[in-house]
Amino acid sequence: MALNRIGRLWLLIGIAGIGIGLASVVLTEWLHLDPCHLCIFQRLLMLVAGALALVAAGVVWRGGNPLVPGVLVMFIVLSGVAVAAHHSWIQAYPSETNSCVGGATGPIESVVEWLGQQMPTLFLATGFCEDDGLRLFGLTLANLSLLFFTALTSAALWALLCSLRARSTAPTR
Repeated sequence: MALNRIGRLWLLIGIAGIGIGLASVVLTEWLHLDPCHLCIFQRLLMLVAGALALVAAGVVWRGGNPLVPGVLVMFIVLSGVAVAAHHSWIQAYPSETNSCVGGATGPIESVVEWLGQQMPTLFLATGFCEDDGLRLFGLTLANLSLLFFTALTSAALWALLCSLRARSTAPTR
């Protein structure tokens, strides 16, 4: 069965999410960047959102309704928006109270530390959240991540709405 418009949209979201996540790995290695815990967590969210969007495309390809993977993608990209916005805020207003290091280890840091031990090339955090060393087009990488997550949120919302509309207009059997 061929992919319809909804399936192609989920496929595009999946390719974009995985592509952006992998681009962050390449940039880190190529430019010798030191990603922080929030950078790594955003990378993880982007890769997981991309993978789940590919699952949604596969569900459409098999003739099913991608509602469950689609809702999971929405939850993950909205979480990415929140994390990237918080990270951008930390970089815009650095102070001792706005750091992601020091103090008690939170759940994000714990997950990133564990992943860093398992797969250091992808998930090892070596930097500080308030560092905004690399800028592209005047934006920090956290700002760009916020833009990408916002775009993926819009695309995922569109795909979900199209899926719901298609489901409500489908003939009953």
